[in-house]
Amino acid sequence: MQKITAVKGMNDILPDISDKWLWLENQLQSWLNSYGYSNIRTPIVENTNLFVRSIGEVTDIVEKEMYSFTDSLNGDSLSLRPEGTAGTLRAVIEHNMLYNATQKLWYIGQMFRHERPQRGRYRQFHQLGVEALGFAGSDIDAEIILMQQDLWRILGIVNLELQINCLGNLDERAKHKEALIAYFEKHKDLLDADASKRLYSNPLRILDTKNPALQEMVNGAPKLTEYLGEDSIAHYTNWKRMLDSLNIKYTQNHRLVRGLDYYNLSVFEWISSDLGAQSTVCAGGRYDPLIKQLGGGDNYAIGFAIGLERLLLVLESLNKLPDNKACDIFIANMGDDTAIYSFEIARELRECGYSVVQNFGNSSFKSQFKKADNIKARFTLVIGENEIKNQQVMVKSMADGKQSSIARNELRKNIENGTF
Repeated sequence: MQKITAVKGMNDILPDISDKWLWLENQLQSWLNSYGYSNIRTPIVENTNLFVRSIGEVTDIVEKEMYSFTDSLNGDSLSLRPEGTAGTLRAVIEHNMLYNATQKLWYIGQMFRHERPQRGRYRQFHQLGVEALGFAGSDIDAEIILMQQDLWRILGIVNLELQINCLGNLDERAKHKEALIAYFEKHKDLLDADASKRLYSNPLRILDTKNPALQEMVNGAPKLTEYLGEDSIAHYTNWKRMLDSLNIKYTQNHRLVRGLDYYNLSVFEWISSDLGAQSTVCAGGRYDPLIKQLGGGDNYAIGFAIGLERLLLVLESLNKLPDNKACDIFIANMGDDTAIYSFEIARELRECGYSVVQNFGNSSFKSQFKKADNIKARFTLVIGENEIKNQQVMVKSMADGKQSSIARNELRKNIENGTF
């Protein structure tokens, strides 16, 4: 019978790796709590129209990458979420969460895009998303960057570069778009297939090209900052002033853009030199128009996302990931009545907060000590018929091999006092 394997680009996270994921998720949750963000959990499946309205019908994500299907029971067009912002805003609007209120929200979970799998990019991938809703000023933009810098400090990451830009508003980008089209038309003979396709539909994306042959030409293109009005310039200037006052270093990247019209004003990315072509660890920006676009009226929004697979790759390259979690105590037992005695002791130990693994099956002590080594147990308790008879437990330190007998009624006190 043929073996069934996982879908290409959708990977199992096995126990020897999942401990590192759990450690990272705990770090993230503690960090987000310190900034007053609350967790929101939305469905993995949404109506396809939500993503068409938010991301746009003529985009690679909607046209080529979304996992969409028709519900055979009622004919609804549904999609696995390719990102988390749209579903979060749908929930916020549906439950009227912005009525006379602001919201600071975070979520974490699986996203799905049908892309060519490569290191750090998969068809099922995991994102942390953070959304601050209802805040108009550039002060929240500054706090967003500050909290990201704090995260890098907590995780011990020191080799990330912050790049920022200002996208202005839709009218300002429209004027810039005209100038870009005129400029790129003069260099049509240099454009590759992707750039030619985007020339009239979304010339801003040409600025984001990774094609080495286009870099010099693209560097000479008109800059969006040259078309910003007073309000956009004031927002950008205040944002940079706050970053300067916080001693946060940044690079102004005039080619840092977004391919979607709802982005406005502040955009940013944190770039790692440890990931090769997939260098962006964290990216985000303002998207004020999206709330109205999804039926929620005029309001303000800024957010960012972090790819957890990529973040783990960075942490791995810097040797910042913890070793696999060790077990506190392994209980080795042999004899007819030792199993029940072991259960009683294991329960007492767990009540003290220790992690305990028991032996099951009538294997030899040699085999059981090997199990204790394999799970990196700190101590092994040895229980045989003599231990039951004398109401004792033999305790062996796995680090140095020392062992001693402890009375059963003294075991809990010795454990709580750490006096093995």
